[in-house]
Formats: sequence, C-alpha cells, structure tokens
Amino acid sequence: MTATPNPTFPFDQKTAWEPNPEWMREANLQAFMDAHDVKSVDTLVARAAADPAWFWDAVMRDLDIRFETPYTSVMDTSRGVPFTEWCVGGRMNIIHNLLDKWQDTAESRSRGALSWEGEDGSIRTFSYEELHARVCNVARQLRARGIGPGDVAGLFMPMTPELAIAFLAVLKVGATILPLFSGYGPSAIATRLDDAGATILFTADGFRRRGSLVEMKETADAALQLYEGIRHLFLHRYAERVDVPVTAGRDHEWSALDHGDGSDPGTESTSAEDVAMIIYTSGTTGRPKGAVHTHCGFPVKAAQDMYHAMDVKPGDVMYWMTDMGWMMGPWLIFGTLTIGATMVFYDGAPDTPGVDRVWELLEKHGVTHFGLSPVLVRALMPHGPEPAGRHNLSALRAVCSTGSPWDPESWNWVFRHVLESRKPILNYSGGTEISGGIVCGNFFKPLKPCSFSGPVPGMNADVVDDSGHSVRGQVGELVLRGPWIGMTRGFWNDTDRYLDSYWSRLDGVWMHGDFAAIDKDGLWYILGRSDDTIKVAGKRVGPAEVEAVVNAFDGVLESVAIGVPHDVKGQEIGIYCVPSVGSSPTEILRSNIIGAVASELGKPLRPRFVKFCSQLPKTRNAKIMRRVVKAVHLDQPVGDVSSLEDPAAMDAVRNAH
Repeated sequence: MTATPNPTFPFDQKTAWEPNPEWMREANLQAFMDAHDVKSVDTLVARAAADPAWFWDAVMRDLDIRFETPYTSVMDTSRGVPFTEWCVGGRMNIIHNLLDKWQDTAESRSRGALSWEGEDGSIRTFSYEELHARVCNVARQLRARGIGPGDVAGLFMPMTPELAIAFLAVLKVGATILPLFSGYGPSAIATRLDDAGATILFTADGFRRRGSLVEMKETADAALQLYEGIRHLFLHRYAERVDVPVTAGRDHEWSALDHGDGSDPGTESTSAEDVAMIIYTSGTTGRPKGAVHTHCGFPVKAAQDMYHAMDVKPGDVMYWMTDMGWMMGPWLIFGTLTIGATMVFYDGAPDTPGVDRVWELLEKHGVTHFGLSPVLVRALMPHGPEPAGRHNLSALRAVCSTGSPWDPESWNWVFRHVLESRKPILNYSGGTEISGGIVCGNFFKPLKPCSFSGPVPGMNADVVDDSGHSVRGQVGELVLRGPWIGMTRGFWNDTDRYLDSYWSRLDGVWMHGDFAAIDKDGLWYILGRSDDTIKVAGKRVGPAEVEAVVNAFDGVLESVAIGVPHDVKGQEIGIYCVPSVGSSPTEILRSNIIGAVASELGKPLRPRFVKFCSQLPKTRNAKIMRRVVKAVHLDQPVGDVSSLEDPAAMDAVRNAH
C-alpha cells in the first residue's frame, strides 16, 4: 500500500455528540428494528450482511416500493457477485413510486414535493399533485415525438424546476436519464453524450451567477459540433435571452413540451432492472466511466439511506447543495420523492447577495436536513458565526455532509454554531457507483469530530490491509464484502473496466479506492482517495480527461495532471508538460493551456498551475507514474520506484518551471 495521507490520524478524539433517547425512539430505523425484532444497529448491520436477500426485501416493504408485477426473488448471484441481478422477474417503473402513488389521497397530493429558489429571490413551490401534472404534460409531448424506451436523454441544465420535471418525465416514458454537470465545457459534454449514445438533450439558454450571465446553449451547441447524434434538443429560456441561437428542426422550445391539462398519459411499463440512469464518474485512466443504474437500484438505495440513516420522514424538507451532474442531484430527487418528503433546489451562489444566503434559505424553506460539503464550510467560516446566528434554524434536525473529508476545525464550527452542539452531523460517504453511502452518521451512536457512525445497514463494509485482512485502529482500504441493491450494474459498454476498477484485487470483494479507519469505539473515518482521481470541491475529474485537452496543443508532447491540496476546495488541478520537439515553453502557451482546460472541462476545474519539464517519470512499459509526480511536487516520499525507467525524470519534475 502507498503511504497513507494522514499518518497522525487522531484516534484519541473525545466524543462531541451523544444520541437523544427520544429521537432514537421516534426514528424510522427504530421502527424497522422493532418490526424485525432486532435489538441494535450493530446487530442489524451484521444480520443484513449475512442475509442481504432478507434485508432488501424488508427495506422495499418498509419504503412501500410498489411493483406492477412482483419479483420472484430479491437477488440472483448465479453470474457472480459483480453481476448480481435484483428484483428478479419484477416489473416496476420508479416513477410510480416517486409520483403516481402519491396521487391516491388528498393528504399526499397536497404535500410539498419541490421548493425552488433562484439567486434573485424568486420562489416556486410544487405539491405532489402539481409536480405530477407538470411531469405528465411533458411526458405526453415526449411520447408524441416518439421518445421512449431505448432513448438516452442528456440533462444539461441549471437547478430549476424544469430540470426536475424533465428528469421525471424522461423516466415516465421509459427512457434513460444522463445527468450532466452544468459547468461542463463542450468536450466533456460531447464525450458523455457520445459514450452513452444519447439522442435527446435538455438545456437552457443560460443562468446567472452573482448577477452575471453564464451561457449554456452556446456550450451545448459547441458540444453538438463534436457529437451529432442528438435528434431533439429542448431549450428552456430560463435566462430569458432572445438572442440565443436555435437550430431549425432539431431545437424545440420548452414551452412546446410543458403544456396541457395535467392528465396522466400513463407510465411506461419497465422491468425493475431496466436501465433508468447512466451517470458518469471519472477514473484515473481512460475515458469517463458510465455507471449504469436501474429502476429498482439507485432509487431504492438513495431512499433507504435517507429513511434509515438520516431519518428523513414524510413531510421533512431536504436541501442538498448540489448540481444534477453530481450523483447527489439524482439522489436528492429519488430519495425525497420515494419517501414523500420535500426537496429544495437553489440556483445561485451561496454568498449572494450576502454571506448569510445559505442560512436564510434554510429558514425560509423550513429545511430539516441540510446537505453540504466541508468545502462550503471552509469558505463561510472566515465570516464568523454571526450570519448563521441571525436566522431561525430551529427546523433543522441535522447537517449532512459529503464530497470531501472534514477537518476537525470545520466540523466543530458547524456543530457549535449551526447545530447548537446538540444535533448531529451525519457524515456520509460512498459514491456514484454505490448509489449513495457506504458509511454514514445516524441518530443512534455517539459522534466524534469528522467521524461516521458506521456502515449504512445493508452495506457489508470493512477496512482491510493489502492482503484483505480486517484492520482496526490503523488506516487501510475501504471494501465491501457483499452485494447491495444500489450497486452499479456495470460500466456502460465496458464490462472489463468495471471488473478491473473494483473487483480485480480481492476475489468477490469490492475495493472502493478510499483510505479508511475504524477507531477503538467502532467509529469510522474516511481519509481520502487511494487512487489518482482528482476531486475539486466535490467534483471528480480523471487525469486523463485533463491531459487529453493539454496534449492537443501543438507545443505539447505529453502531460500529467495531478491533484494538489487546497484549503477550501480540497484539491486543485496541477499540470506538468513536456514541450514537443522544436517547441519552447512560453507564457502564452501556459496561459492558453489553463484557458483551454477551463473552457473544455468547466471553469471550476481551472488548473492552479502549468509547469514545463524535460521528461516525466514513466514505467518501463511507458506508463506515466502520476503518484511519483505528485509526491515530488509535494516533497513527499516517492515510495517504490523500482519500475521507473529513468530516475533522472524525478529531477526533471523538481526542476520544472
């Protein structure tokens, strides 16, 4: 194993939060344990690991997941654990559980489904009945245009109600959703549309951030110059631009979709294992990985995490600061609507018009569960606790967090100044391929700063050494020793890569790629990625994607992208380049590379620096050793370099300029 990122891990931290017995008695998880005569969360985790078929069947009954045709068995591992089939023989379109079933009673129809706020202070709210009607209108128009099973629809939009409506309508007609980060550049969009074989694209004319217009339609058009497979593009004029370019025959106004009387055109009948979503996550090499998720997979896992670990109840209000291209966007929609809770969308900057905007938002919408990244906390802390203190946050039951590891100072700041040192921080970590969390905080176990209570029930998690043996009180690799309903059904058109990424190191064991530890009190900690993936403010990008942009320059022979630490963002991108023969590194080239990466992959991924060197460290089979470049850059031990072709390459990196 390579050197761990935190060798002085504080195993001797003191408990900061103790569970409230009343909250435990009223918890969804307690009701579930009582129904199955389980005495403790630890006992439940162990029983679920030993008998996943029993557990996931019980979960679907607890969540009232309704099937058109019941499944004959919960799971089938006959093709091997990596290819476990779920809800065998069952037919179910998840939209029936997100919207259709809530139309049965006046109470559930009138309950809040979506509460939206724009940066300018505009607010729109939708009951379950109102959201259902809007989705039905759009679904009818999509079906009239021949859109349905077999189609893949890209969603390149800001966080607006129209995004949620499109998301749900695509699923209702039996097509597949392809969420795209609203900050992507043309190359990143085109790569994902092409890989998924998308035929439909939803986009907007643009959005405003801190009052300035951010164009989207032009970016989408540039992507479609690179990928020509889109038959229909639906344009929402969110920024109310009249000058936005339109391609005749291909482009359609959103208003042509979203009209009608709201009557239900019917929900497409799908198998429970039909593909509902392809969502991309970047790896350390090659093109982005398209994680495949089904109607009975991602949505059920997302809802179970919310319902059991976070204790989200029908009528609760969850706001997670996210974008639809990050898995937490689809997770928010799937989880809240399955439970009958309310999701909050905010399209705007967290500090506009004032640094208290986030806290104002929580008060205004009565948020009970607030999801954030520690990156946001580190940005807000310099303003002190007063902005949060001027707002009534009494509705807030918990702060939830994911995206990057906590530091104790930030964790304690939120605990004291936002949660009054009496409500929990539900730390949450998993991934796009997981459909949610491997580990999470809960209302049942004491918490220390930065800790997790333990595995989410249903996740057979462990921390192991290089040989696969369980370790405690030291840093190891996070693994899963059994299947779970939300597991990705593989990578789109790339089975070998799926197996290589997660199942190749230990037989029948999912190797997640995170460093983790379990302390003497049984609390868990995630200490960062153990692979090369770069994570900037919670957004992952594979080094290969960055390098592809850089290597396209005539003056560049080859390059390597690494993640370098940043106090607020967690990481930033750093680039080392080797000039092509006959070329000289110039400040113009450096500036052009930085600009191109920001333009092609999105401004949030703008590199911190570009350095030029004479060569890069490589193995004898010509693979660039990114970990060596990163170690040299950070002046850390380089580890085993026995496979390094030319040791002088390390000096070339040290002398880069």
